[in-house]
Amino acid sequence: MKTVQISLQMASQVKTFVSIVQKYSYDIDLRSERYVVDAKSILGIFSLDLSKPINVEIHSSECDDLLEDLKQFTK
Repeated sequence: MKTVQISLQMASQVKTFVSIVQKYSYDIDLRSERYVVDAKSILGIFSLDLSKPINVEIHSSECDDLLEDLKQFTK
């Protein structure tokens, strides 16, 4: 599992993020404090506190392409 921290400030960023992660078949979760949601769920993401950084937990060792796609959201 790999973890990277991202920031999603606007609804358009959430929509772009979900369209990116849906292309990958492995599990991807978002963790904000004690809450964990499926990264492929737009409603789940909007239930998080988006004013704070969010950890993306990638459940695959072969995720370099995803990490490259997510660079636009990293701090």
